[in-house]
Amino acid sequence: MKSEKKKMLAGELYFAGDKELSQERLKARELLKKFNACPEDEPENLKSILKELIPEGGKGLFIQPPFYCDYGYNIKTGKGVYFNFNCVILDGMEVKIGSRSMFGPNVQIYTASHPLNAKERASMLEFSKAIEIGDDVWVGGNVTICPGVKIGNRAVIGAGSVVTKDIPDDVFAAGNPCKIIKEIEQ
Repeated sequence: MKSEKKKMLAGELYFAGDKELSQERLKARELLKKFNACPEDEPENLKSILKELIPEGGKGLFIQPPFYCDYGYNIKTGKGVYFNFNCVILDGMEVKIGSRSMFGPNVQIYTASHPLNAKERASMLEFSKAIEIGDDVWVGGNVTICPGVKIGNRAVIGAGSVVTKDIPDDVFAAGNPCKIIKEIEQ
């Protein structure tokens, strides 16, 4: 029988209140508390805590506290990724972010979802869908990226957008729901 963690990582319905998953989230919360309380004039301490929280963060990953996530170990970044204040990543499934991508304040990235059927939802089971964000992407402030979305290389997502569907390479997209506004010449 699969563990709840294996179900979660496979994109199947799982019970988030499982003991193992609850302990892993608690460990992440403890690291986040240290990270978010760490003085900015202690950059080496910030880097050390961040490396423990997000072991697959690329070189030069910078996250401006406060920051929040569920597990941390499902976040994988390329080099030089930047997050501004108050970002949230619900990383029940992999969140892959390409090199040199930038995120404005209050960006929310959600892999977690719940069944649409009310009886299924009442079972307290949930599921996750992976998110992939390409290289050189700029995500404006207050953007929400929904489960299962892929954002292409060099795309720009306008502030306040809700990204519910895939966005291709080299476009400016914005709105709720987020739609392609124009192509970007590189």
